[in-house]
Amino acid sequence: MGRRVAVLGQGYVGLPLALRATEVGYAVVGFDVDKERVERLWAGESYIEDVPDERLRAALETGRYVPASDIAACADFDVAVIAVPTPLHEGVPDVSYIEQACELLGPYVRRDCCVVLESTTYPGTTTEVVAPILEQASHLVAGEDFRLGYSPERIDPGNETWKLENTPKLVAGVDGASLAAVKAFYDTVVEETVEMKGTAEAELAKLVENTFRHVNIALVNELAMTCGDLGVDIWEAIRGASTKPFGYLPFFPGPGVGGHCVPVDPSFLSWRVRRRMGQTFRFVEMANDVNEHMPDYVVRRLTLGLNRRCLAVNGATVLVLGLAYKGNSTDIRESPAVPVVEQLLELGARVRLADPLAGPSPLDSQVTRVEATEAEAAGADGVVLLTDHDAFDLDALAAASCYFLDTRHRVAGEAVEYL
Repeated sequence: MGRRVAVLGQGYVGLPLALRATEVGYAVVGFDVDKERVERLWAGESYIEDVPDERLRAALETGRYVPASDIAACADFDVAVIAVPTPLHEGVPDVSYIEQACELLGPYVRRDCCVVLESTTYPGTTTEVVAPILEQASHLVAGEDFRLGYSPERIDPGNETWKLENTPKLVAGVDGASLAAVKAFYDTVVEETVEMKGTAEAELAKLVENTFRHVNIALVNELAMTCGDLGVDIWEAIRGASTKPFGYLPFFPGPGVGGHCVPVDPSFLSWRVRRRMGQTFRFVEMANDVNEHMPDYVVRRLTLGLNRRCLAVNGATVLVLGLAYKGNSTDIRESPAVPVVEQLLELGARVRLADPLAGPSPLDSQVTRVEATEAEAAGADGVVLLTDHDAFDLDALAAASCYFLDTRHRVAGEAVEYL
């Protein structure tokens, strides 16, 4: 396997991969169409929470990591990895970023090089989208002249235990030679690779992982709503069920699902089934319905809690703890906290928002950003915990509050009410 690597996309997936490849000895071009991003990388300023500035600067100092916004810098690559976003638009997968990356990379594809797609997508993308574009631009044939494969990303932002290098990596190719090339590269980057039968199976495996989570989160979220009306403690029921050493895996309720993976990936599978077979993937459709409406339920519970205290949402001061989609993360993509805040604003609440990690958001012009202090909690008519950052002193905040809606089951107290 050659020593020159190009990583297209320097986001949550591409940047950690580019730096890891640099650290194990490859000469790496980190390509991104965002010139401002590339400038920040050259300045040693990381915009990814899992990549400290010190690690980025160390990679730059080796001279082997070169950020670039000019695709020509990727010429003569031995391995190219495509790690670009794949968003959903009204339930339809948008693979335009993959297509653009392939169009840019195609002229530089040469014999015996290896191209790997890491972006999460529907089964068939590698062979039906990536291969034709690369073949047309290079006048070469995938599998025969150059190697082509798929290896789904498994990055979990903020996870201190499972990182790129120690998380098993699925590898697949369009033929045996391609599989061997993809595996040879990742064997030098991660501790364990797992061979897959084909690229479609590897693409599906990624969707299976997050569909499993999505469906089970929806199950406990619906149970939480039902148990709330029945007056049964869902958290205690889950605690009891979790003592069973076999046949059960605990999932927990929350204000909804967020991030790029869980709310998005299952819909790739649902869309593919609907388009190819004319059928609905009922589990995914139901899970989408439940999880998308959890922010509505949070607002309803907060409204009822205020009403019991003879207060209306309209005109009430509400302290919202957390905007990121999960604890100890800066990521607000698809965060359920956003629709919760939007609905509170529509109902006339005066929202004060505390999140020490999340950066600027479109909501900032409508809310007051504050620090999560006991004084803020005491001055609010209601406090709602949406994101359980370790930086929050939740016990102190709950003790200072007159009403505290805990959607994460993190604190106890007289004023605390659970989802």
